[in-house]
This record gives sequence, C-alpha cells and structure tokens, in this order.
Amino acid sequence: MTPASHTALSAPSLTRGRSAASGGARVLAHPSLEEIRLEHVLHALADPIRLCIVRQMAGAPAGLACSYFELPVAKSTLTHHFRVLRESGVIHQIYRGTAKLNELRGDDLEKLYPGLLDSVLRAADREAVRLPGVRPA
Repeated sequence: MTPASHTALSAPSLTRGRSAASGGARVLAHPSLEEIRLEHVLHALADPIRLCIVRQMAGAPAGLACSYFELPVAKSTLTHHFRVLRESGVIHQIYRGTAKLNELRGDDLEKLYPGLLDSVLRAADREAVRLPGVRPA
C-alpha cells in the first residue's frame, strides 16, 4: 500500500488525553458509532495478524490484555495492529492499571453492518480448517 492510500484509510481525527470522568486515567481515542466507516473496518480485518487478534477476542468471555496475544511480530508491530483495530472501530481499548484491555465492538459493528463480523469470523474459521498450516490462525 502506498503512503497516499494509507492516508486515505486513516481513521477520523480522534481526541486523546485524560478524562475527569475516569479519575484522570489515560483515555484512548476511539471513533464514535457515527464515525466508523466500512472501508476502515474491512481494511483492519484484511490483515492476517489483525484477523488473528479479532478471532482470539471473539472467543474470549472478557477483555484481553495486549500481553495475552502471542503472535510472530515485534511488540511495536503488535501495538500498531491494535491501534489500527481501535481507530477503525473494531475494538475498544481501556487501561486497567498498566495493562491495556481489548474488547471487540461486536454490538456496534452489528448495528452498522449486520452479519459482517460473524461472516468474516466464520470464513476465517473455515479457512483455518482448509489451510491448517497457514499462520496466523
């Protein structure tokens, strides 16, 4: 992808900082429901590492810390993947102490694009069975 096309897929400008409502805790930027765009969601889910993260989160009963994920990428690269997922509206991240917890925004995505996330996850599951040696799955 060229830098120009990456810019075209960038998420909307988001605010960051510390919230008085959160007791001054660090708050990460997330797009509102109205700011989530289909092309950003599809771009986020198109990457195999990010799809692997989403598949693991879909099967989790609660938020998962970034340290939970063992993937074949550097920590800085993993941080980038989480940022893309968050800024596209696929996941929600919050700080709990020094850990960053990650949860799928499944309900939000279902409201905007009914069946999309479930269809992508089912297709990824079928592909993992069909191509068992392909990483990451």
